[in-house]
Amino acid sequence: MTPNQKIARILGITEKTLESFEFSLRESTGKTGVIEKICKENEKIIEETIAKLNTGEDRSADHTRGTLQKAIFQNEKQFLEFLNTVEGSSEFEKAANLSRILANVGKGFFLKKDFIKQIFLKRKPENLLKYLGYTTVEEIFEKENLLEAFSALRFVESNEWMHKTFDEAYSNFTEADFEERDIEIKVLSIKWHDIAKKFVEKKHHNVSHLKEFGIIFLNPITMDVPGKFLRDFALLLHYFHEIEFYSKLFMKYSGEDNFAEKFKSLLRGDVKEVGDIKEKNSWLIVQRYLIKENSQDPRLFQPRVNPESIHWTKGERDLIAISEKTGGKVDLNLWWNLDWVGGLFQGISGEEVVSFDLEDNAMSLFSFMEGKKEVLTYHQREAMWTKIFVEYAGGEDKLEKLVLDGFDKGFIVL
Repeated sequence: MTPNQKIARILGITEKTLESFEFSLRESTGKTGVIEKICKENEKIIEETIAKLNTGEDRSADHTRGTLQKAIFQNEKQFLEFLNTVEGSSEFEKAANLSRILANVGKGFFLKKDFIKQIFLKRKPENLLKYLGYTTVEEIFEKENLLEAFSALRFVESNEWMHKTFDEAYSNFTEADFEERDIEIKVLSIKWHDIAKKFVEKKHHNVSHLKEFGIIFLNPITMDVPGKFLRDFALLLHYFHEIEFYSKLFMKYSGEDNFAEKFKSLLRGDVKEVGDIKEKNSWLIVQRYLIKENSQDPRLFQPRVNPESIHWTKGERDLIAISEKTGGKVDLNLWWNLDWVGGLFQGISGEEVVSFDLEDNAMSLFSFMEGKKEVLTYHQREAMWTKIFVEYAGGEDKLEKLVLDGFDKGFIVL
């Protein structure tokens, strides 16, 4: 199998499509052999990782995944033992305190918290009021922690309700309504347990965020599933970087006349349609995992950069830094630079893609423990697209600037 055939298969596109991308990019950038280089690096890392895992002679897809997931078991055990030494009254408070130390982020540019009341008044949260047993939002103001109540909207109100709220309550915000402050992390109180539990069961994680306010929140819901706590902690670190990234966009657009519209678009996660882009050698900026909505979305067969993969790379690097901070007591070095790595292995019914990404394997493990046996590879796939982009763009140091500069257009031209 040629390098183009292998990489195309891993990306879920045809060899002809990849060759067309490569030809066009070779013309515009003058760079040749990029796909071959990436393929060789990918295979080298796979062989090195398999050697570290000591998988034996069995190179089947199931055995390789199982060995990666076993490593997650072992890593989580080490991590939880170390977490016991961190200050905090519960595992969740300890995780919050540790994440503040590990997350390599600065201050952000966020909506002032005073606007929480204004948003509640403009958009009465019927489901939230029903859950709390109230009839007016004023009762929320009098009896509840506003940050917790606003966070709970993510649990009880629909996506449609949230998007309508953006339209009706976020349309007049200006630069003056924002301020610079630290990203916060908050563990929600026990009173939100019942609705938070439903959220965790649906989303398979107990971490979420309010990027417009610069807040991450943890639902203190314990689920006795191996690998889940480590996965959620990695997601927690990922959110620090996601919030910092969007804060840069809030600041970038804050002085513009159409700031409110761009602000709402960022919160909705808007993505351009393929037909809206006419420029040659364009890479879509895709700020959602489209495959979770429609596996045949035509944008999934285009060259693209997903900022989520950038946030995950940074978050996983923060996580792996525990290895050095603990003197090797928590050894997560196995996962270094694996987020984009994926290989072709023999499965029961034919060739299968095996992701070496920590997140994909942790989520696949969780799915297996639930009896669903869903194999996930989409984090690795998005990261591999980003890896290809970085090679053509000229280095990782240019990646985030190019994405930030092209974000309002919805694409980058190389």
